[in-house]
Amino acid sequence: MPTKIIMGPDCVKKNSRLLRQFGDFCLIVTGHGSSKINGSLEDAISALEHEDIRYRIFDEVEENPSLETVEKAFLENSVHPVDFIFAIGGGSAMDAAKAVSLLFRNRISARELLSIKNLKGIPVLSIPTTAGTGSEATPYSVLTDHQESTKKNIGQVIFPDIAFLDARYTINLPHHITVSTAIDAFTHLAEGYLNRNSSIMSDVLAEKGFSLFGECIGALRNVCLTIQDREKLMLASTLAGMEISQTGTSLPHGMGYPLTYFKGVPHGTANGILYEGYLSVFKDRRKIDRMLSLAGISGIPEIGNIFRELLKCELVLSEEEIAEYTENMLCNDQKLKNHPEHVTRDDIASIYRSINRR
Repeated sequence: MPTKIIMGPDCVKKNSRLLRQFGDFCLIVTGHGSSKINGSLEDAISALEHEDIRYRIFDEVEENPSLETVEKAFLENSVHPVDFIFAIGGGSAMDAAKAVSLLFRNRISARELLSIKNLKGIPVLSIPTTAGTGSEATPYSVLTDHQESTKKNIGQVIFPDIAFLDARYTINLPHHITVSTAIDAFTHLAEGYLNRNSSIMSDVLAEKGFSLFGECIGALRNVCLTIQDREKLMLASTLAGMEISQTGTSLPHGMGYPLTYFKGVPHGTANGILYEGYLSVFKDRRKIDRMLSLAGISGIPEIGNIFRELLKCELVLSEEEIAEYTENMLCNDQKLKNHPEHVTRDDIASIYRSINRR
């Protein structure tokens, strides 16, 4: 079922009664530190304790979580009567939590998540602490597979039951993370909009998201985001998650995975640095023009300039790397299928080369 969205200051504690329906024992899945600093973990614990729900905490989720980490979270807590999972953090924590929920329901290995189809999990609740991935409203769980040296969606459908959106948790984020995650949200909006699977309903979500993002560009560039800006970015991120739940993502997400895995480029940044090249390969640019107009951006060169200024990424790819990443992308049938026009090997290579022209 699609996720129930609850938004506003203190929304977790104000709605603690909703937790009661999910059971008596909760596993909190989060990262090493940020949820402790921004208050989200404290608020979740307060809500659980108010409802007399017992809990344990697994706080070892890394950026780009691996199959191994997911399995560790399950094995270390498998003797406990876990009824539901609270995912607290950015996309990494939420993606990991979704996979862990499947392990608790099915008692299988993490690698089996990639091959056994149509699995169901125990309930997941989410508290996003970044405004970017939209994972709080998607059925996807993207994990790192070290055997294959890549990130991949595990191919299961796991919507969080409830997402609590409180933009205050993003206030203390370093600006470069705020920027990278905001651009991740934009790339979700754009790739869902410029997508073979787009529809009137998904386009409505995207177009509102573009407007919200555009209203925050000046604040992102000037490093002066208000809480209202952060609320707009969080809403844009969640709208994007709702949109790509219907459409999936497209070329930049598939092309960005090797930049993250091999080059250590944060996910949102990896997507963003591909965007000028990606938009430039389109033959029909009518939807691109509308998208950029809604965001208050004059054209493809301007969005390239904005992303360069914000991301400050100095990555340079060799021709050998471009050739390798291009061949790998040509095997990614799902992302290629979602792109609305035919793309060639030269198109993919050209998008990668655009990074070097930054």
